[in-house]
Amino acid sequence: MQTDYRWSRLTTDDGEAWAALANTLAEVDDTDEFVRAEDLTEELTDDGVDPSRDTWAVWDGDRLVAFGGVRVSPTLGHDGTARAWFLGGVHPDHRGRGIGHRLVAQLEARGRELIAERHPGQPAVFASDAGREDSSSAALLRHRGYAVVRYFNQLVRPLPGEVPAQPEVPTDVRLVPVSDDLKEAVREAHNAAFRDHFGSSEVPPAAWDHRWAARASRHDLSSLAVDGAGRVLAYVLCQVWEEGELYVATVGTVAEARGRGLAQACLARSLRLAVDEGGFTRADLHVDSASPTGATRLYARLGFETARVFARFERPQGKVSASRPTEGLNRRA
Repeated sequence: MQTDYRWSRLTTDDGEAWAALANTLAEVDDTDEFVRAEDLTEELTDDGVDPSRDTWAVWDGDRLVAFGGVRVSPTLGHDGTARAWFLGGVHPDHRGRGIGHRLVAQLEARGRELIAERHPGQPAVFASDAGREDSSSAALLRHRGYAVVRYFNQLVRPLPGEVPAQPEVPTDVRLVPVSDDLKEAVREAHNAAFRDHFGSSEVPPAAWDHRWAARASRHDLSSLAVDGAGRVLAYVLCQVWEEGELYVATVGTVAEARGRGLAQACLARSLRLAVDEGGFTRADLHVDSASPTGATRLYARLGFETARVFARFERPQGKVSASRPTEGLNRRA
């Protein structure tokens, strides 16, 4: 068994190698999550992320064969828990050699540190989206005591296809494009809309600023529903990660405006904008299969169909107040 892997941290210089690995995993594990190097390296500058402590890279010579990262929100979840989110993967040619187990152990140790720093004494949860329920990642997480807590559906529809007509909205509501002067209003609407959604937490201004300015964001294809006072009632924020694919990143409606067809009107508007621009062959999104808003039915009315089902795994940690430092890197193992 090979044992001379080199462990280090991810840096902006690793973008191409990181994207090559991530795209191999997207194909082999059938997650459909293809990415570009610049989008990955942009994540290293996210608010609250320290790449020198929160990321890992595993190399076989000059080839990246595994990576991992951990994030802990500065705010508690709406359910009162602190969540450490783990992401990563191991190249299929290098699985079964203990890399995944060691990588998850590193992620857990760092996650415990971050929770102790940001939310001392609060109940904590380790969480990871493992792709398909029968994936090798899912098997690894189960082995470490994680269990499925939720399923998320990837929904897809062709473009141009038949885009339903944009529904009429109440006379006191206007559909408008996204603009920078409404950034804070959209953040407030997002936090209000997701207050009753599984695993969500308040998004603070700094994190929202980074999300808003992301390279993949397409504000020109995004849509808002606002009332007469300029308050955002519903919104659709779109991104483009791959050429020809419109990714509907976030859809939300504040609780008191639900049931008025505002999110559907926003999404229909965004789909029509994408069709009018041309060059798009499909639109896709991810949705909680148990969404409290019945979002899946909304998307079905607009021609979306389920393409894949992904599992979210969690492991409760109790209250975290202290942890041991994470293992040192830059050595072979």
